[in-house]
Amino acid sequence: MSEKELKAQILELQEQVRRRDEELTRFRGELSKTNQILETMIAEMAQDLRIAALIQRVLSPTELPNINGVEFSTKFLAGTESGGDYFDVFEHEDKLKFGIVVASSSGYAMSALFLSVLIQMSSRIEARKGLSPDVVLQQMAQEIVPNVHDKDQAHIFYAVMDRRNFELSFSACGPIAAFHHNEEADTWARLEPASPALSKSFTAMPLKQSLIMGPRDRLVLCTQGVMSAKNAEGEEFGAERLLKCLKLAPKAGVHDVRNEVLYQVEKFSGLAEPFRDQTVVVMEVKDRVIKLAKR
Repeated sequence: MSEKELKAQILELQEQVRRRDEELTRFRGELSKTNQILETMIAEMAQDLRIAALIQRVLSPTELPNINGVEFSTKFLAGTESGGDYFDVFEHEDKLKFGIVVASSSGYAMSALFLSVLIQMSSRIEARKGLSPDVVLQQMAQEIVPNVHDKDQAHIFYAVMDRRNFELSFSACGPIAAFHHNEEADTWARLEPASPALSKSFTAMPLKQSLIMGPRDRLVLCTQGVMSAKNAEGEEFGAERLLKCLKLAPKAGVHDVRNEVLYQVEKFSGLAEPFRDQTVVVMEVKDRVIKLAKR
């Protein structure tokens, strides 16, 4: 190879290196801009979650109504990455009736919060009209579904207790974990939802179910954050573990049951703070009021 040809190759290589340097500089500049955009989006999303969690803590009841003959124990834990839980216990205009609503949505941040606020408004307003739970959920679905994002879902359990005969009427859309403990038979039964979760494609008609609660019977409600908590191997806590936990839970009181559920979920997941909102509601009927009600 002649000296002239060698110089030409060197110049060509230098030009290639120069072009690569320019491309690399341009790439680094674009990458830096993209990183800045991502960092801004992540910061905004984190702030939205903090705001949503804060408002949800305010919305969640700190004091439940004092309803003779019934004891409640409740706990709401805000998720670090996903929110959307809501619960409430409220009296009807008919003082011998009260309602329980527990809800969980997969919508992100403010969308989930919107659902929670809507549930709160709907449950309080509709319950006072004396409508049955299935009708309440049907009307709520008509309000919520048109505003649900494509991948969002809302799970709702709504029940009304009539203290004249201690009949619990309920309706559910989606897998809110609901278990009834029959104290006399010492058996647990899962109250399966009769309708799918509220979503963009929801067309089902919510159905009403009912049961009579006896002395010392319990109702346990848990949101998806409890059921979907995962361990290091990616396994979910699930209904079977929850039922096993309930069967082994202390029987001293409703607070013990609630604490045992949350303890076992934390132990299973290894997380002191859950990724997704977790809500547990435990209700127990007191026998002395049932006796009085039968007279």
